[in-house]
Amino acid sequence: MGDSTSRTDTITSTADTAVATVGFLYPGYSAEDDYPRLESLIHDSGDPRAAGVRLPLVHTDMGTDAHRVDALLEMGAVHRLAAGVGELKAAGARAVVWACTSASFVYGWEGAGQQVAALSEAAGLPASSTSFAFAHAVQELELSRVAIAATYPDDVAGLFAEFLKTAGAEVVGTRGSGIITAAEVGTWGREDVLRIAREGDDPAAQAVLLPDTALHTAAWVAEIEETLGKPVLTANQVTVWEGLRLLGRTVRVPALGALFDRG
Repeated sequence: MGDSTSRTDTITSTADTAVATVGFLYPGYSAEDDYPRLESLIHDSGDPRAAGVRLPLVHTDMGTDAHRVDALLEMGAVHRLAAGVGELKAAGARAVVWACTSASFVYGWEGAGQQVAALSEAAGLPASSTSFAFAHAVQELELSRVAIAATYPDDVAGLFAEFLKTAGAEVVGTRGSGIITAAEVGTWGREDVLRIAREGDDPAAQAVLLPDTALHTAAWVAEIEETLGKPVLTANQVTVWEGLRLLGRTVRVPALGALFDRG
């Protein structure tokens, strides 16, 4: 699988320290409540390595709420991301993740790597984004064939497929849902999430990817996997996993699916 950038692969070991704080830059307001839910699920896992995990989040100015290439390029501009770095560092963050898929992969593999490198420089910390989180999670699970179940319009979903192909994964199916705004996606509930996962599945896929951080999924990852009978990677799930990966912290949380049911 292709590498992202040296910045996204910077590992700062915290295996023998009490606190592992990952800061997240989240665009606007939609499914940000997944992050305290993810933190609670991690703490409730019973894994002693979970005790020190903290996941503070800062909202970024998203500009225009639209799954359009022009709007996404502006949403992911480094000056918008850098504005929230100080608050995350004050909260004790030792790594930072841009918690947005579309406004990272829209830059392409090289551009997304430059975005993360600039964020890392601004923060003075290891950094990554949700797009690279997906690429690294696919590698971690040793997946070669994946299907995409996206909320996005088809053209934006196609850009995510191209990003994954650059990372070395074969995308056997890509399904968009034509939703323009994150605000609308944030209103979707359990039945909507299960439906999009089923509709986006493909018999040839080893896993199904739900790429939008505006989509609530944290409470239902294990259920979706049971329904589909295969691993499921969702945006907020992989974003948190990526942040912990940057800190060298492995936590076993079966409630968060196959990605967290390791180690």
